[in-house]
Amino acid sequence: MSTETASEATRLSEPIRIIVPVGSLGAGVREDEVAYGLSRGAQAIACDAGSTDSGAAYLATGKSKNNYGAVKRDLEILMKAQVEAGIPIIIGTSGQAGGDINLDWTRDIAVEVAKELGVEPRIALIRSEQDKDTVKRLNAQGRVKPLAPLGPLEDATVDECDHIVAVLGVEPFVDALEQGADIILAGRSTDTAVLAAFPIWKGAPWGAAWHAGKIGECGAQCAEERDGSGVLLSVSSDGFSVEPLSRTNRCTPHSVSAHMLYENSNPFRLVEPGGILDVTDAHYEQVDERTVRVSGARWDKQPYTMKLEGAGGGAFQTMMLVGIEDPDVLRDINGFHDRFLMALYQRTQQSIPAERLGEFHISLRMYGWNAVSGLRPPKGTAPPPEIGVLFVATAETQELANEIAQACNPYFFHFPAVMDKELPSYGFAFSPADVPRGQVFEFKLNHVVEVNDPMELVRMDWVDLGEASKTKLEVAHD
Repeated sequence: MSTETASEATRLSEPIRIIVPVGSLGAGVREDEVAYGLSRGAQAIACDAGSTDSGAAYLATGKSKNNYGAVKRDLEILMKAQVEAGIPIIIGTSGQAGGDINLDWTRDIAVEVAKELGVEPRIALIRSEQDKDTVKRLNAQGRVKPLAPLGPLEDATVDECDHIVAVLGVEPFVDALEQGADIILAGRSTDTAVLAAFPIWKGAPWGAAWHAGKIGECGAQCAEERDGSGVLLSVSSDGFSVEPLSRTNRCTPHSVSAHMLYENSNPFRLVEPGGILDVTDAHYEQVDERTVRVSGARWDKQPYTMKLEGAGGGAFQTMMLVGIEDPDVLRDINGFHDRFLMALYQRTQQSIPAERLGEFHISLRMYGWNAVSGLRPPKGTAPPPEIGVLFVATAETQELANEIAQACNPYFFHFPAVMDKELPSYGFAFSPADVPRGQVFEFKLNHVVEVNDPMELVRMDWVDLGEASKTKLEVAHD
């Protein structure tokens, strides 16, 4: 495959400077940091607004993890800066998951802020949600390929999804910038593409732009301290520099280079739509107390693919929680877990007829022992002073999950570690003890789709508040 190098790109007379105000819109933009970035000559503001980190529910339901007030606050600061400096704002993975519902939610907040500020930006909405028929058609053409550990995609799996998105690269952002967008709100995007798009549009080398995007994707996480939110990226013809927007923070070669390990199985190669970022020969240099200069990245062009993410709802769950300090339990946590779980299964099967119970599952998660990993600690591990036991019942309906929890309730609070002793009472956290958790959501798709054009699966809408005001004025005059 061909490789793009600095010598093949336009030579830039000045660096392209981008404010990355925060790792995720709604996480807390700092007004003083944005002001510092503007004073340094920033030409764009770009940041991510979501991720799959928090699970499938946000795509399946169209909800945002960051709440309305937090997102509105951040947008107010950024949109004021945008008006002051006349530079574009670029937001990716709007509303946490980047589906159409998530994107429209973010759009409504931006429009509300614009009206309150008395400004009329031209807003591009880049949509990446896919309908099921399109995904099935592409799959039938052999253009959808699985990512490990999944196998070939079945139509039934597509039908299980509530929402499906294709992950955007830089090209749709560049297209929106070409058309004069003041604000870009995009659907599901790679974090890196959101930041790389503006310098690429301005003629920067793709290797440097993509590498800068990767380093800056989480804002100040590439800095030494966590006392700030954002960074300033300056992309030039032979690399880029990065500095924190907080003047009390600093970047170092170690803090910057280490970010290539973040959410990446290979710290030297990062797969993106249309290519691979290769930083094998990258060089990191401390140029002043707060700034690191980076050079040597390459962009290896590849056949264009976009990742497909699909999420849907499944079974329902009910939880209960107890805290235990009983020394008999703490002396043999593994054995207690196994006997406890067996008793709860037996109690459920005795209490609810099999024909009504259907397929169900009970788990006990021993917090303070092995709830996170699920792996049993090595023999001889000292017992903790207490454990928290989380009971989770999973069933086909919420009513059944509730009924299982209620059937297990007496055992869950009083099951003894030693059967010939008086019954213990464990410390329950809530009353009533059973807490309906609702539907379980999961990612159904982990695939890539081959596209003939980066815009093939993209739709773009516009909200032009200036044009809307002009139309209203003309109507009023008529």
